[in-house]
Amino acid sequence: MLRGVGEPVVLRSERLILRPWRDDDLAPFAALNADPRVRAYFPSCLSRAESDGSARRIREGFDQLGYGLWAAEIVGAAPVGFIGFIGLAVPNFSAHFTPCVEIGWRLAHDAWGRGYATEGARAALAFGFETLRLAEIISMTTPDNARSRRVMEKLGMSRDAADDFDHPNLPPQSPMRRHVLYRLRAEQYRR
Repeated sequence: MLRGVGEPVVLRSERLILRPWRDDDLAPFAALNADPRVRAYFPSCLSRAESDGSARRIREGFDQLGYGLWAAEIVGAAPVGFIGFIGLAVPNFSAHFTPCVEIGWRLAHDAWGRGYATEGARAALAFGFETLRLAEIISMTTPDNARSRRVMEKLGMSRDAADDFDHPNLPPQSPMRRHVLYRLRAEQYRR
């Protein structure tokens, strides 16, 4: 838990709850990870076992840091409001901008175009800057991922082309290896 806090961190926005993961999130998470539209800017879709492994690593991140990629749930949606994740993570590779904290999201296709990524990311940014007192939060994606780049820009993040990089976790021949980097410093953040 976060610096001795006994209760898990839960973030709320007008339409979303960002909460710890539950076992019943695994099936809808696997469904979105098997959707080629959701995985268009990743090397491949994920099998159920790969998706469950990803969720396990996300949960372990909460155990280590006290925060992470929260399960995103629509307030009042029944029976299951899980739409994906939104939150903060520490990248597992070395680059010119690491160590750092990254903001990220991955939502089911049915949740796209409704402003959920931006709304949830604003709550995560507030937590990062106001509670964790981070000096900077970054985000990254492939150059062609216009939707995610729009969210980054709506959040007030900015890109310097000199920061663009080849993602070290992707093979040199991958067309997705090149990434753009967006940054938001604490002094630029406005709630």
